[in-house]
Amino acid sequence: MTDLSPDQQRDLEAAAFRRLVAHLRERGDVQNIDMMNLAGFCRNCLSNWYREAAEEKGLALSKDESREIVYGMPYEEWRAQNQREASSDQLKAFEENRPKDH
Repeated sequence: MTDLSPDQQRDLEAAAFRRLVAHLRERGDVQNIDMMNLAGFCRNCLSNWYREAAEEKGLALSKDESREIVYGMPYEEWRAQNQREASSDQLKAFEENRPKDH
């Protein structure tokens, strides 16, 4: 593996995060419950991790603010445009695979 400086590693991680967020913004058809069931995280998890990182640095960031950063719009607006009612199969899978911190 190439030796990266801490700054290079941070910059590459930030670029990968920005690309992931951009990809998720483009894929409003991908439901959070499907992401949770398949990968164990979703857009809300990303926004929570973002807010927690801000808090670790002493920065105040609300839940709504961190969600808007990830969703690219207010969360309720995204939900109105993109979120569908979860099926009984999706809900069952979520309950079976639900991470302990959700």
